[in-house]
Amino acid sequence: MRRWYFTRKPDAGFVLTDFPATLLQALVLDEWLETRNETLNAVVAGPGSDESVVRHYRTLGLLTETVACAAA
Repeated sequence: MRRWYFTRKPDAGFVLTDFPATLLQALVLDEWLETRNETLNAVVAGPGSDESVVRHYRTLGLLTETVACAAA
């Protein structure tokens, strides 16, 4: 994640495939971005997304779409 962060274009969007896979990873990503004064604008949950991750981003108002998520 660190390598990706420092090589990305700051004004470009990004896709993290299969990450975060767990609620803990989502919380760490959120905290990591916050300490770098960054924010997420939206989250799209793909097929097989963990329900706790989907619920977390839905609660934050960032989830824009949910497609066949797995039950937790």
